[in-house]
This record gives sequence, C-alpha cells and structure tokens, in this order.
Amino acid sequence: MAHLTIFHETRYSYDRPVRFGQHRLMLRPRDSHAIRVIEAKLTLSPPGRTRWVYDALGNCVCLFEPRGSGRILSIVSRLVIERFPAPLTPDNPHTAQPISYAAEDRLLLGPFLTPATEDEDPRLAAWMAAQAGRPGEPALDGLMRLTASIHDGFAYRERHAEGVQSPAETLALGGGACRDLAWLMIETLRRQGYAARFVSGYINGGTRKGGGATHAWVEVFLPDLGWTEFDPTNGLAESADLIRIAVARAPGEAAPVSGTIFGNPGPSELDVTVRVSALETATAA
Repeated sequence: MAHLTIFHETRYSYDRPVRFGQHRLMLRPRDSHAIRVIEAKLTLSPPGRTRWVYDALGNCVCLFEPRGSGRILSIVSRLVIERFPAPLTPDNPHTAQPISYAAEDRLLLGPFLTPATEDEDPRLAAWMAAQAGRPGEPALDGLMRLTASIHDGFAYRERHAEGVQSPAETLALGGGACRDLAWLMIETLRRQGYAARFVSGYINGGTRKGGGATHAWVEVFLPDLGWTEFDPTNGLAESADLIRIAVARAPGEAAPVSGTIFGNPGPSELDVTVRVSALETATAA
C-alpha cells in the first residue's frame, strides 16, 4: 500500500474579463478496493456553487458554477490517497482469443465494443489486422503483446494541443501523447472483439512517461478478471503507479476540466501543474 499526495492546478488566463458558465470537473477518484481517498480539497477562484454527482459510468463529477466575471479561472485539487497494489494474475486458461463474453455482460459492454472511429486508411486497417492474435492465444498474452507493440513501436511525445489524434494520424506520425497511444490501442482492441475504454488519471513515478501531467491509459474487460489496466505509453499492466480518476468511451468524455465562458476573452493562456509524490509519514522515536 502506498500513501500518495496529488496536486493538480488548472489556470486559465484571459486578456479581457469574461463571464463563466458551468464547468465540469473530473478530479477525484471514486473509492474502491484499489484506491481509498483520505483527503480531498478543491480551491476555486472565483468562488461559486458546486454540486457533486456520479455520471453514467460512476465517475465522480463536480459541477462548478463560478460567480461573477474575471480574467483568471483557477482550479486547484489536492488529494491524499491510499493506493493498493493490484498484481496481474493469470486469467482463466479458457479465456482465449477470440474473446467471448457472457450474454449479460455484452448487454452492458456494448458501447465499449463498438469502434468510435473509421478505419478507411488501408495502412491503418492493415496495421490493426496484423496485431490480431492467433486463435486460441491466451487473452492476456495477446493484450501484453499489443501493449508492448505500441510501447516499442511508437514514440511518446508531449502534446499540449487540445483533442486527441485519430488512430490513423498516430500511425502516420509514428507517435503521440499518452492519450493518442491509448486511443490507438482502444480502437484496435474493439476491432478484435474486446470491450475497451479510455482512462484518465495520474501516474506515480518521476521516470515514467506522462509524469508531471494528467495521464491516459486503457482498461479492457476480461471474463473472471473484470476491467484490467494496460498502459501502452509505459508498457505497464495493472501497475500500482496508475491512479485512475475517470473512465469513458472516448477521450473527450474524460477531460479533467471542461466548461464554457461568455464574452470576448482576447488572447488566452492555459497552465497546468501536476505533482504526484509519496506522503512522508512521521514515525515514533
């Protein structure tokens, strides 16, 4: 078990005063067998009304309505959590490719089984087809192989522009940000018959790719194992360094901060600071 502190500041600066509409904040994990929230604090400026809800996927969402107008919107989240190790154990030997889900599971997994992008680019279709495992290959072996293929075959590049690259763009460019690599893996898995979803959160470890910012990876639903984490950016599976905040069918649905403003802001800047560190605890003398 690890005790971790997470500091996440999002600061929008506008050249002219604007009025703020409702903002949707996805900054707090939901308590589970893997993560326990010890402390959670939001500091918001300008202040305003907040309301916490669970969305359709069970994510913790804060609906924030800043009062008045201003040139700066600052959202600071401070968390203290306990992260429990989740070692990856071998799945049922009968869980092999092509994957087969029980009828009751398929009813719930439908949105995560259907690809969200087109694969009209023949190069992308050929690459995705080449990643398919042989019939009878253990599911975990195939998933680890795809994770390693993206990790080893694509370059990780920090990318501060909003949005996510399409799988075809990531293939053509030979790399992308963590969200781009995760999206490529998700859409590839859906074409192989897997239920896969996008995960947004943080990663612990200064040497990990994606540290110092929000991070993105993949969850795949496996019979007997449930939702299982794979991080193609770092080549990880079910690592305790991954700290899940939100899950979604597509990347745009898991943005940590989203909202609207009214007025002409002129030039604007967005600054994001993320720090994840081990909590130092005092010991008795």
